[in-house]
Amino acid sequence: MTKRASAKYKLDRRMGENIWGRNKSPIGKRAYGPGQHGQRKSRKLSDYGTQLRAKQKLKGYYGNITERQFRRYYQEAQRKTGDTGEHMIGLLERRLDTVVFRAKFVPTPFAARQLVSHGHVLVNGKRVTIASYLVKDGDVIALKDKAKDMGLTLEAAKSAEREVPDYIEADHNKMSAKFLRTPKLGDVPYAVQMQPSLVVEFYSR
Repeated sequence: MTKRASAKYKLDRRMGENIWGRNKSPIGKRAYGPGQHGQRKSRKLSDYGTQLRAKQKLKGYYGNITERQFRRYYQEAQRKTGDTGEHMIGLLERRLDTVVFRAKFVPTPFAARQLVSHGHVLVNGKRVTIASYLVKDGDVIALKDKAKDMGLTLEAAKSAEREVPDYIEADHNKMSAKFLRTPKLGDVPYAVQMQPSLVVEFYSR
Protein backbone atom coordinates (compact mmCIF):
# COMPACT_ATOMS: atom_id res chain seq x y z
CA MET A 1 0.00 0.00 0.00
CA THR A 2 1.39 3.42 -0.91
CA LYS A 3 1.91 6.19 1.59
CA ARG A 4 -0.86 8.27 -0.03
CA ALA A 5 -3.38 5.41 -0.03
CA SER A 6 -2.67 4.54 3.60
CA ALA A 7 -3.06 8.17 4.77
CA LYS A 8 -5.42 9.62 2.19
CA TYR A 9 -7.49 11.63 4.62
CA LYS A 10 -4.45 13.68 5.61
CA LEU A 11 -5.12 15.58 2.40
CA ASP A 12 -8.60 16.46 3.66
CA ARG A 13 -7.17 17.84 6.89
CA ARG A 14 -4.31 19.64 5.17
CA MET A 15 -6.73 21.39 2.83
CA GLY A 16 -9.43 21.82 5.47
CA GLU A 17 -12.01 20.33 3.10
CA ASN A 18 -13.74 17.00 2.54
CA ILE A 19 -12.05 16.47 -0.86
CA TRP A 20 -13.99 13.37 -1.91
CA GLY A 21 -17.22 14.16 -0.08
CA ARG A 22 -17.03 10.98 1.96
CA ASN A 23 -18.86 10.38 5.21
CA LYS A 24 -15.69 8.78 6.61
CA SER A 25 -13.64 11.95 6.24
CA PRO A 26 -12.23 13.19 9.58
CA ILE A 27 -12.59 16.84 8.57
CA GLY A 28 -15.84 17.19 10.51
CA LYS A 29 -14.12 16.04 13.70
CA ARG A 30 -10.73 17.68 13.25
CA ALA A 31 -10.80 20.65 10.92
CA TYR A 32 -7.14 21.49 11.61
CA GLY A 33 -4.22 20.04 9.65
CA PRO A 34 -2.39 16.79 10.45
CA GLY A 35 0.74 16.53 12.57
CA GLN A 36 1.98 18.28 15.71
CA HIS A 37 1.82 21.71 14.06
CA GLY A 38 -1.62 21.22 12.57
CA GLN A 39 -3.40 23.46 15.07
CA ARG A 40 -1.26 26.51 14.44
CA LYS A 41 -3.08 29.58 13.20
CA SER A 42 -3.06 29.56 9.42
CA ARG A 43 -1.35 32.41 7.63
CA LYS A 44 -2.58 34.21 4.53
CA LEU A 45 -1.23 32.48 1.45
CA SER A 46 0.83 34.24 -1.20
CA ASP A 47 -0.13 33.95 -4.88
CA TYR A 48 2.40 31.14 -5.20
CA GLY A 49 1.01 29.41 -2.11
CA THR A 50 -2.54 29.64 -3.46
CA GLN A 51 -1.46 28.15 -6.80
CA LEU A 52 0.51 25.38 -5.08
CA ARG A 53 -2.45 24.54 -2.87
CA ALA A 54 -4.74 24.30 -5.91
CA LYS A 55 -2.26 21.96 -7.61
CA GLN A 56 -1.86 19.75 -4.54
CA LYS A 57 -5.62 19.49 -4.10
CA LEU A 58 -6.31 18.56 -7.72
CA LYS A 59 -3.37 16.16 -7.95
CA GLY A 60 -4.24 14.53 -4.64
CA TYR A 61 -7.89 14.12 -5.61
CA TYR A 62 -6.98 11.72 -8.42
CA GLY A 63 -5.13 9.35 -6.13
CA ASN A 64 -1.60 8.20 -6.64
CA ILE A 65 -0.61 10.48 -9.51
CA THR A 66 3.07 11.40 -9.41
CA GLU A 67 4.29 14.94 -9.98
CA ARG A 68 5.87 13.84 -13.28
CA GLN A 69 2.57 12.35 -14.50
CA PHE A 70 0.58 15.38 -13.41
CA ARG A 71 2.93 17.78 -15.16
CA ARG A 72 2.62 15.71 -18.34
CA TYR A 73 -1.16 16.22 -18.26
CA TYR A 74 -0.55 19.96 -18.06
CA GLN A 75 1.93 19.84 -20.95
CA GLU A 76 -0.43 17.78 -23.12
CA ALA A 77 -3.34 20.12 -22.30
CA GLN A 78 -1.19 23.13 -23.14
CA ARG A 79 -0.59 21.81 -26.66
CA LYS A 80 -4.32 21.82 -27.40
CA THR A 81 -6.15 24.92 -28.58
CA GLY A 82 -8.54 26.50 -26.10
CA ASP A 83 -8.66 26.54 -22.30
CA THR A 84 -5.66 24.62 -20.90
CA GLY A 85 -7.37 24.07 -17.54
CA GLU A 86 -10.46 22.58 -19.18
CA HIS A 87 -8.32 20.28 -21.33
CA MET A 88 -6.37 19.18 -18.26
CA ILE A 89 -9.56 18.21 -16.44
CA GLY A 90 -10.70 16.34 -19.55
CA LEU A 91 -7.50 14.29 -19.59
CA LEU A 92 -7.75 13.49 -15.87
CA GLU A 93 -11.37 12.39 -16.27
CA ARG A 94 -10.42 10.11 -19.17
CA ARG A 95 -8.05 8.08 -16.97
CA LEU A 96 -9.31 4.52 -16.65
CA ASP A 97 -9.14 4.54 -12.85
CA THR A 98 -11.12 7.79 -12.79
CA VAL A 99 -13.85 6.32 -15.02
CA VAL A 100 -14.06 3.23 -12.78
CA PHE A 101 -14.48 5.56 -9.78
CA ARG A 102 -17.03 7.81 -11.51
CA ALA A 103 -19.09 4.77 -12.57
CA LYS A 104 -19.43 3.87 -8.86
CA PHE A 105 -17.71 0.51 -9.19
CA VAL A 106 -15.51 1.42 -6.20
CA PRO A 107 -15.76 3.92 -3.33
CA THR A 108 -12.50 5.86 -3.91
CA PRO A 109 -9.96 6.69 -6.65
CA PHE A 110 -7.42 4.67 -4.68
CA ALA A 111 -9.58 1.54 -4.84
CA ALA A 112 -10.13 2.17 -8.56
CA ARG A 113 -6.40 2.26 -9.20
CA GLN A 114 -5.95 -1.01 -7.33
CA LEU A 115 -8.82 -2.69 -9.17
CA VAL A 116 -7.32 -1.75 -12.54
CA SER A 117 -3.75 -2.72 -11.65
CA HIS A 118 -4.93 -6.13 -10.40
CA GLY A 119 -6.44 -6.90 -13.80
CA HIS A 120 -10.14 -6.72 -12.90
CA VAL A 121 -11.15 -4.17 -15.56
CA LEU A 122 -11.90 -4.62 -19.26
CA VAL A 123 -11.99 -1.89 -21.91
CA ASN A 124 -13.96 -2.92 -24.99
CA GLY A 125 -13.58 -6.54 -23.89
CA LYS A 126 -9.80 -6.41 -23.39
CA ARG A 127 -8.07 -6.43 -20.03
CA VAL A 128 -6.21 -3.20 -19.21
CA THR A 129 -3.96 -2.98 -16.16
CA ILE A 130 -2.70 0.60 -16.62
CA ALA A 131 -4.63 3.02 -14.40
CA SER A 132 -3.53 6.02 -16.47
CA TYR A 133 -4.86 4.50 -19.72
CA LEU A 134 -6.95 7.19 -21.45
CA VAL A 135 -10.37 5.99 -22.55
CA LYS A 136 -12.03 7.42 -25.65
CA ASP A 137 -15.59 8.54 -26.27
CA GLY A 138 -17.74 5.46 -26.78
CA ASP A 139 -15.43 3.04 -24.93
CA VAL A 140 -17.13 0.39 -22.79
CA ILE A 141 -15.59 -0.34 -19.41
CA ALA A 142 -16.61 -3.49 -17.54
CA LEU A 143 -15.55 -5.49 -14.52
CA LYS A 144 -14.44 -9.09 -14.88
CA ASP A 145 -16.78 -11.69 -13.38
CA LYS A 146 -14.69 -12.15 -10.23
CA ALA A 147 -14.78 -8.44 -9.46
CA LYS A 148 -18.53 -8.13 -9.98
CA ASP A 149 -19.23 -10.03 -6.77
CA MET A 150 -16.70 -8.28 -4.57
CA GLY A 151 -18.21 -6.68 -1.48
CA LEU A 152 -16.34 -3.47 -2.27
CA THR A 153 -17.92 -3.08 -5.71
CA LEU A 154 -21.41 -4.10 -4.61
CA GLU A 155 -21.34 -1.65 -1.71
CA ALA A 156 -20.05 1.18 -3.91
CA ALA A 157 -22.75 0.65 -6.54
CA LYS A 158 -25.48 0.98 -3.88
CA SER A 159 -23.89 3.93 -2.10
CA ALA A 160 -25.86 7.16 -1.90
CA GLU A 161 -22.72 9.26 -1.32
CA ARG A 162 -22.56 10.32 -4.97
CA GLU A 163 -24.21 9.89 -8.36
CA VAL A 164 -22.81 8.78 -11.72
CA PRO A 165 -22.19 11.90 -13.86
CA ASP A 166 -24.07 12.28 -17.14
CA TYR A 167 -20.97 11.77 -19.30
CA ILE A 168 -20.87 8.14 -18.16
CA GLU A 169 -23.68 5.62 -18.66
CA ALA A 170 -23.45 2.91 -16.00
CA ASP A 171 -25.29 -0.39 -15.66
CA HIS A 172 -24.71 -1.73 -12.16
CA ASN A 173 -26.56 -4.97 -12.89
CA LYS A 174 -23.92 -5.85 -15.48
CA MET A 175 -21.17 -3.81 -13.82
CA SER A 176 -20.36 -2.08 -17.07
CA ALA A 177 -20.23 1.54 -18.16
CA LYS A 178 -19.92 3.53 -21.37
CA PHE A 179 -17.80 6.68 -21.52
CA LEU A 180 -20.05 8.97 -23.54
CA ARG A 181 -17.94 12.11 -23.84
CA THR A 182 -15.04 14.04 -22.40
CA PRO A 183 -16.46 16.40 -19.76
CA LYS A 184 -15.90 20.09 -19.15
CA LEU A 185 -14.97 21.38 -15.70
CA GLY A 186 -18.59 22.26 -14.92
CA ASP A 187 -19.70 18.69 -15.68
CA VAL A 188 -17.38 17.04 -13.17
CA PRO A 189 -19.03 16.34 -9.78
CA TYR A 190 -16.24 17.45 -7.48
CA ALA A 191 -17.24 17.54 -3.83
CA VAL A 192 -15.24 20.77 -3.42
CA GLN A 193 -14.24 23.57 -5.75
CA MET A 194 -11.30 22.81 -8.01
CA GLN A 195 -9.37 25.62 -9.69
CA PRO A 196 -7.42 24.27 -12.67
CA SER A 197 -6.74 27.82 -13.84
CA LEU A 198 -4.51 28.27 -10.76
CA VAL A 199 -2.75 25.00 -11.60
CA VAL A 200 -2.04 26.36 -15.08
CA GLU A 201 -0.68 29.56 -13.52
CA PHE A 202 1.54 27.47 -11.21
CA TYR A 203 3.13 25.54 -14.08
CA SER A 204 3.39 28.51 -16.42
CA ARG A 205 5.40 30.62 -13.99
